[in-house]
Amino acid sequence: MTYASEQTPAAAPAAAPAAAPAAANTSATPAAQVLPAVTVTPVAKPSPSGPVPPAVPAPPSLEDRAAGCLVGAAVGDALGGPVEGWSPEEIVKRHGGRVGGIVGPFHDDWRTARPIAPYHKGDGHVTDDTLMTHALVRVYETVRDHLDAYDIADHLVPDLIGTPRWIPELETEALPLQRIFLAEKWIVARLHYGHADPREAGVGNIVNCGAAMYMAPVGIVNAGNPDRAYAEALDISGAHQASYGREAAGVFAAAVAAAFTPDATVSSVVVQALRLAKDGTRAAIEAVCEAASSLTDPESALVPLRAAIAPFDTVGPDYRNPSLGARRPSRLHAVEELPIALGMLLIGGGDYRATVLGSVNYGRDCDSIATMSGALVGALRGASAVPAEWSTEVARASRLDLQAPGAALATVAREIFTRDRARARTHEQAFTAISAIPAMTEAGER
Repeated sequence: MTYASEQTPAAAPAAAPAAAPAAANTSATPAAQVLPAVTVTPVAKPSPSGPVPPAVPAPPSLEDRAAGCLVGAAVGDALGGPVEGWSPEEIVKRHGGRVGGIVGPFHDDWRTARPIAPYHKGDGHVTDDTLMTHALVRVYETVRDHLDAYDIADHLVPDLIGTPRWIPELETEALPLQRIFLAEKWIVARLHYGHADPREAGVGNIVNCGAAMYMAPVGIVNAGNPDRAYAEALDISGAHQASYGREAAGVFAAAVAAAFTPDATVSSVVVQALRLAKDGTRAAIEAVCEAASSLTDPESALVPLRAAIAPFDTVGPDYRNPSLGARRPSRLHAVEELPIALGMLLIGGGDYRATVLGSVNYGRDCDSIATMSGALVGALRGASAVPAEWSTEVARASRLDLQAPGAALATVAREIFTRDRARARTHEQAFTAISAIPAMTEAGER
């Protein structure tokens, strides 16, 4: 399947959600319609006396993409948080139109209103998606190498239960364990209290996007190597999830790694995700992206994308009242969040506002959808793709340095790549020596 993902700068951008601010982020690539792929005929170079074509900007650096990925994820998380769990119709009713930026809590009495209490969702506060992402960054900073499930037991669990941090939704300093969702508390219960084998600890947990939502750091560490990112995320997430929840973690990490490739496009990211995805996850991504390929703006995508994912989603039409078969292991189903994030990435054409606001106004688990789609745009375009007015306010409201995790992880990624090259040379030398040994004949002689 071929997806056309970008147009030339002269093409008109796709329409933003109805309530989006009129001011555009001038540093971001304009949103583009998703059109059938076309063959482009090279244009002859102008004569020396003719006009000089504009210089092609250099691709963003590793550091710029790492910052863009993690800042883009955090801002998407904060924008989606206040409308998480609601339908597009309920969002319009509450806000008088589509969400176009940072908004306040869904309920004015959020301290006591169920099912929100006691979390202050909105007003630029990040949620557990970002808390877990930053916790994984800290594990990489400690280990400074590729991670496996044992590193989750040895480092992530102690971080969650041993170090108080500012929790924006609680408006106080507390242990991250006191904020993370039940599916993430499972990690602590199984590894710290149950002493389960880290590689198998995720078996029995509910199957949702809990592991996938914080796997962007794995893609950054394996920038440009989707296969390695996929394998590493599957290993890490074995301590957290099983079935299609674990599969989504691997595919999301791979998509982030693919987005770091210098010539990456939204199309190439989706192609890499499909290449690696298995079972229901692959089928769901294919169905959603097929639907997205015929759509031109996020507003028109809300109903078709939901229809495309519905056969693979176990939660059912009422997000707050899941079906009896919800979130159980299956080879036929998929989490909803990753395919929708990829679909919105295609429709947004790499524009952060269109992609993330489309994810937010989709509703349901929209903070995780916007976390994933925001991370992918940031990895593709760099930090300048994320509107500064949003990232500045989210950092202030959440009391977080949004830039530091990306800078730290880029440094770690360079160190790991140096180790990988040395390990590859050692293997090459060993295999060259082994392969030079004459083969034995059928008689057992060399």
